[in-house]
Amino acid sequence: HLVRSLISIERPFQRTFSVSAKSVRACKFIPGSSRFACGSDDKHLRVYDSLTAELVHDVEDAHDDYVRSIDVHPSKPLMLSSGDDMAIKLWQGAQLKAAYAGHAHYVMMVRFNHSDDGATFASGSLDKTVKVWALDSPQGEPLCTLVHGDKGVNCLSYSPGGTYLATGADDYTVKLWDYGAKTCIATLGGHLNNVSAVLFHPHLPLLVSASEDGTVKLYHCVTGGFVVVVDEITTLNSGLER
Repeated sequence: HLVRSLISIERPFQRTFSVSAKSVRACKFIPGSSRFACGSDDKHLRVYDSLTAELVHDVEDAHDDYVRSIDVHPSKPLMLSSGDDMAIKLWQGAQLKAAYAGHAHYVMMVRFNHSDDGATFASGSLDKTVKVWALDSPQGEPLCTLVHGDKGVNCLSYSPGGTYLATGADDYTVKLWDYGAKTCIATLGGHLNNVSAVLFHPHLPLLVSASEDGTVKLYHCVTGGFVVVVDEITTLNSGLER
């Protein structure tokens, strides 16, 4: 019923949410509901109902600086946020449940590990590290810290089985990690500028990366070799005029 109410051929569903006068940097749907969460440069975390446009929660000063990333727990009513204040925070609705400290620069991304039902999560920072945390140990040390290289980490992704992490950084590389062994198993080069996004395919042994060099690269995870390289974003428009 939710999908049917959102999609209509005769009258496409459209709604604009005037969230903030400043940049909105993160947005995530909340599983099992019509709600989504977003974080912005005004330091707020907000939750909206996409059907009614109701502002369900508005957490002012959720962070002391820009909110960079949010992620929603796969099965519990919990949400992680991270920001330029170097903090990671755990929320239940508008209530702060825990905070995780340890990064020394902006925390660019946080992601739950869906393979263990969100019992652990990872964070990537411009302090050049990725940290893996236990959700129930906010005052403890991270389970492990991985040093990507000599540049900051912008993005990360868990493999479907949760065994591996991919990280992308300002050194133009993507790295694959067996984080349980604290070992980098592959370094994937080829980009000519900062890597801004990485993502494992949910079912196939593929990894995609995007970069500020204007390219997207698709890797086969077994060999680490390129399967396809999309050199220009404009190749995706099938040659049609706008």
